[in-house]
Amino acid sequence: MTETEHAQESVWDYPRPPAVRAAPGRLVEVWFGERLVASTRQAVRVLETSHPPVYYLPAADVATELLTPAGAVSHCEWKGQARYWDLVVGARRAAQSAWSYPEPLPAYRELRGMLAFYPGRVDRCTVDGETVRAQEGGFYGGWITGGITGPFKGGPGTSAW
Repeated sequence: MTETEHAQESVWDYPRPPAVRAAPGRLVEVWFGERLVASTRQAVRVLETSHPPVYYLPAADVATELLTPAGAVSHCEWKGQARYWDLVVGARRAAQSAWSYPEPLPAYRELRGMLAFYPGRVDRCTVDGETVRAQEGGFYGGWITGGITGPFKGGPGTSAW
């Protein structure tokens, strides 16, 4: 069953602060430079009001040898300090295409050892074979599939949501 076949989820039903939920059995993959760089059935989703889900994948299911520290950090009031990663495959580099929370705040400890990818900065991200669309805006990393409805934060005029 694909996410499109699952019941529709409105991002306006997601909580704030965000919730971490397992994505049991769903095959989540990330592709860059014609290479499968991540594949897992152990992903978790972070669900936050007005945002498409962000999928976090266990580092053990990511080709971490393709990641180099980007030197950038940001701070989330709920999750803590994020560290960003460049993805390098051959001569191609996707700057700050992934992020992680090496020391997440206690309520988000499930994110330790996990990586999230911006679908708009890699060639393709899929959930159960469905190619996702990237959430608009340069900061957010939501994955939009057929089972997720908006409107979504990130586009023009949504910064005050």
